[in-house]
Amino acid sequence: MSQPKIKRRVGKYEVGRTIGEGTFAKVKFARNSETGEPVALKILDKEKVLKHKMAEQIKREIETMKLIKHPNVVRLYEVMGSKTKIFIVLEFVTGGELFDKIVNHGRMREDEARRYFQQLINVVDYCHSRGVFHRDLKPENLLLDAYGNLKVSDFGLSALSQQVRDDGLLHTTCGTPNYVAPEVLNDRGYDGTTADLWSCGVILFVLLAGYLPFDDSNVMNLYKKRITIPEILVDEWFKKGYKPPVFEEKEDTNLDDVEAVFKDSEEHHVTEKKEEEQPTAMNAFELISMSKGLNLGNLFDGEQQEFKRETRFTSRCPANEIIHKIEEAAKPLGFDVHKKNYKMRLENVKAGRKGNLNVATEIFQVAPSLHMVEVRKAKGDTLEFHKFYKSLSTCLDDVVWKTEEDMQETK
Repeated sequence: MSQPKIKRRVGKYEVGRTIGEGTFAKVKFARNSETGEPVALKILDKEKVLKHKMAEQIKREIETMKLIKHPNVVRLYEVMGSKTKIFIVLEFVTGGELFDKIVNHGRMREDEARRYFQQLINVVDYCHSRGVFHRDLKPENLLLDAYGNLKVSDFGLSALSQQVRDDGLLHTTCGTPNYVAPEVLNDRGYDGTTADLWSCGVILFVLLAGYLPFDDSNVMNLYKKRITIPEILVDEWFKKGYKPPVFEEKEDTNLDDVEAVFKDSEEHHVTEKKEEEQPTAMNAFELISMSKGLNLGNLFDGEQQEFKRETRFTSRCPANEIIHKIEEAAKPLGFDVHKKNYKMRLENVKAGRKGNLNVATEIFQVAPSLHMVEVRKAKGDTLEFHKFYKSLSTCLDDVVWKTEEDMQETK
């Protein structure tokens, strides 16, 4: 672990920590070196994409997101390609998932649920007017920005109107079972507009009730109910406090970069650079934004005692020593340890309630003699992560930097 960390750059973007992982993609925090703007960099492996025959679906996702420019939709800035990777540059959304609010707080107040539903319906109406259907609307795909406004993400299952067959219907079965419209489940074709509206209705139910509507034998009766956007827009409950967003669409969208990436033209390949440095440096702004988590005991959020999916602590120990201590503590707990530079992946060899618990750690340099260690659940059950971390923290007691206030609290 004595080798210095390699700092990665993709084109004009400086790449930082991992903020999300999926089957075909990894999402990293990045910063535009020209403007300083934070972005989310979605990185796809070309070999995996081709192996699983996902190229057309991913190309469709990219094209769709470039066409949609709405204040309540996660913005796609540009797409780049190298010999082995596809890089999608997205708006960095900081408020987490709408789903987390439901998990942590249960059902919402009516006024709050209505505000999110109004924003969702406005987005869906905008997309449909441009021939775009989402087809996988669910709380997990609804993010929140720093101001608590809705940001719809993941158009990976969307369909452009050009894909409608001669009968005027879509024929691809997709979506998430609890939210999907019943006609999508058969092969008779379905209308993308009403299918999305069905999902919106289920989402509204979940926001207001805190649980899914289709958990009993009456599901077929519920399948028969339908509504259209014009009917929603004139509904008295919906109209209460509704203010549609006012925004201007800019010039026509250029899709040349998307075509270049999937044609795999070497002349358009973006340059990936690696520069040696110490553990990733964290500036004051980033540190302040994370300050609530600089505490070993802070696995709960506020007075509600809700389980968190990540936590952080600070240490005055050298980075190599911190890594050694974490490895030393994790192995007796039944975890395989995978190390790469100043990041670690801890994987439980035994499957839990939601598969094998995976924990990701990364060390950041706050000052020459001060490091911040982030520990987050990458996969598995949040409660199991909490139990693991309580055990881990006991072993790391001599590594964690304690302030005088912390020392007083432990007495």
